[in-house]
Amino acid sequence: MPAPDGPAVTRSTLRQQIADALRDEILAGRLTPGQEFTVKEIAEGYGVSATPVREALVDLSAQGLLDSAQHRGFRVHEYSLPDYRAMIEARSLVADGIFRGLAADPDRTPRTPEDLAGVRRRGEEASRAATAGDLNVLIGYDLRFWRELSALFGNPYLSDFFHRLRVQSWMCAVPHLRTAGDLKGRLWAGHCALVDALADRDPDAAHALIASYNDDSLTLIEELTGG
Repeated sequence: MPAPDGPAVTRSTLRQQIADALRDEILAGRLTPGQEFTVKEIAEGYGVSATPVREALVDLSAQGLLDSAQHRGFRVHEYSLPDYRAMIEARSLVADGIFRGLAADPDRTPRTPEDLAGVRRRGEEASRAATAGDLNVLIGYDLRFWRELSALFGNPYLSDFFHRLRVQSWMCAVPHLRTAGDLKGRLWAGHCALVDALADRDPDAAHALIASYNDDSLTLIEELTGG
């Protein structure tokens, strides 16, 4: 991993950089469910010492992305279809609570288009990628979209939990989506409509959009897994 320009990277930031890079490898499908590797292999691959790598792998294990493989290092966690169903239910409950909370509390509700400009930009990019069936681009923008949207609620613990849940659900879905061939027109692209519902302070419209999104996502994965 090349050193970035600017001040020297501390151990904690290097640890986070490695964790982020490995998470991206998992979401891109280059590290597949059940794949095993050692701290040494990762350290050599990134050209860093073992300590920040070990710390990053422990962090990813705590987030549910990796499992510790006794005497063999780590392996990419394997999620099941029931796991995905539970994730869909959980993220639906959290997202619904966020939208209803934003609508009910004037101090939390974005008041101007400028308040939502960044979220809308992420939504536009995610929507374009989804429409085109570009999974790699979609995942990055979708995660940023939901992270920035949930941050509007003003509770960092909730935002972090929701982000982790969305990473896990993408991780569960990606291996199946990559077997589907052309995904054009098959991925949910309602991000901008969701921003409009937030701008209108309309939690019922947001609820309907999120329900449609989750139903579509689950139906597609069940179709791909024969579930």
